[in-house]
Amino acid sequence: MIGKVMIGKSFAGCVRYVAQKQGARVLAAEGIRTDSVSAMVADFHLQRQLRPELGKAVGHIALSWSTHDKEKLSAEVMAERAREYLEKMGIQDTQYLVVEHRDREHPHLHIVYNRVDYHGKTIPDKLQRRRNARVCREMTERHGYYLAPGKGQVNRQRLTGADKAKYALHDAISSALGKASSWQELEALLLQKGITLHFKYRSGSEQVQGVSFRQGEISFKGSAISRSFSYRGISKQLELSRQQEALSALVQKQQQVHLHITRPAAPGHTPSLLPSAGSGLLSPLGQAENAAPVEDYHLRKKRRKKKSRHL
Repeated sequence: MIGKVMIGKSFAGCVRYVAQKQGARVLAAEGIRTDSVSAMVADFHLQRQLRPELGKAVGHIALSWSTHDKEKLSAEVMAERAREYLEKMGIQDTQYLVVEHRDREHPHLHIVYNRVDYHGKTIPDKLQRRRNARVCREMTERHGYYLAPGKGQVNRQRLTGADKAKYALHDAISSALGKASSWQELEALLLQKGITLHFKYRSGSEQVQGVSFRQGEISFKGSAISRSFSYRGISKQLELSRQQEALSALVQKQQQVHLHITRPAAPGHTPSLLPSAGSGLLSPLGQAENAAPVEDYHLRKKRRKKKSRHL
């Protein structure tokens, strides 16, 4: 289940688009008449007059499900999910219209609501896209709707605004993680693409709680981009890369020793079977020789941040 949130100025244009689409079916309504499009528009406009200075009073949300969920979504269930979504989004005490569309293969509906509520107050749209992502994820998990295995199946060309920026960050971070084995390397690779990472520390301590990524004016917590991009998730991936690199180096050195032993020795020379000091064969797996400890990196980064504030 995914949602797309929009706001606009014209109830007439929005209601006509939603209600007059071929095959459209009204599933639910609150505070408006549904016998005609003109009646719907008139009722929305009447309440809008409680706050005439509000330019964009039209709230418009599109909710979509996967084709895998068709059997779970009767008209009654879709109407109930729309009401549940509005409640979780904090869109309450106001007029709304819920209409199902059938012009595409996947189930989807449109919600038109009045941003001027019954008391003449404005329903805020601040951080609405973030709330939308969280609510859709919660409802998908709660009701057992189909969850795509990854972001690779998303049509990037249809994305706009914050969603487009989020997926661009996702792709950039995924690419960098495939090459990095430490936070230092990851930071350097992302900087090449104009992306900076920032750590969140527990108040009054040097313990890292989370990580966020910024590109230009857009910033997201790692976990908001992907669950695997939380601080813990990335740390695990980097540790796995270090272990794989160490294992690969170990195998390579063992092969070199084997070749040295099996190579014919010069007359009077006895080859040593022991690795030289500092060869790394007996060092703990996953600790690169020249890699700075993760803790030191975070401390240095936090100190640089504090120092820059005082300059």
